[in-house]
Amino acid sequence: MDVKIEQSWKQVLQREFDEPYFAELVRFLHGEKAAGKIIYPPGSMIFKAFNLTPLDQVKVVILGQDPYHGAGQAMGLSFSVPDGIPAPPSLKNIFKEIESELGVRMSGRPNLESWAKQGVLLLNSVLTVEASKPTSHSNIGWQRFTDAVIRCISDNCDGIIFLLWGNYAKSKRELIDSSRHYVLEAAHPSPLARGAFFGCGHFSETNRILTREGKTPINWQI
Repeated sequence: MDVKIEQSWKQVLQREFDEPYFAELVRFLHGEKAAGKIIYPPGSMIFKAFNLTPLDQVKVVILGQDPYHGAGQAMGLSFSVPDGIPAPPSLKNIFKEIESELGVRMSGRPNLESWAKQGVLLLNSVLTVEASKPTSHSNIGWQRFTDAVIRCISDNCDGIIFLLWGNYAKSKRELIDSSRHYVLEAAHPSPLARGAFFGCGHFSETNRILTREGKTPINWQI
């Protein structure tokens, strides 16, 4: 199956694209669209995280669950929405933590592409969703695919920093070789976590680790 995705990812994930479950996933999406259902993000953005952050450039992984399900929000990057769209509550809390940790002022722009281009893979576990129906595509095969992505990073890279926020993201820890990588865990930034995310220190700790590894720190300020 020919999937339009950045070449380094295509090479290491080709086995997944050739699996029957992935062909069925594609058939399901085509069928839903043919039935008139609205699917987010647009097809050209489904693999945006991979296209902005090639495998050999990955330094940090921030794992989300599934795309935003409101009109114009989903853009193929976990937690990110396009410029001109109001920042969702979880993203606002992420920005508050960055300001508190690093002593910087965030602009409020909700587009995280600048992080992706610096090596932060903004990966959702599920890559599509039906409009206004959160988690509607959680059982169509995406999790098998993105679990393979996490294993691929674990097996092919060294010194990657995985930021796992909330119980769902933490459940993916078993896919990561912690003898080769760094795993930082915290509560989810959602307001439903009642502020438990604040004070996690992940953004400053990530940059300390990157510096120690001889890698360029991430400029988190947007």
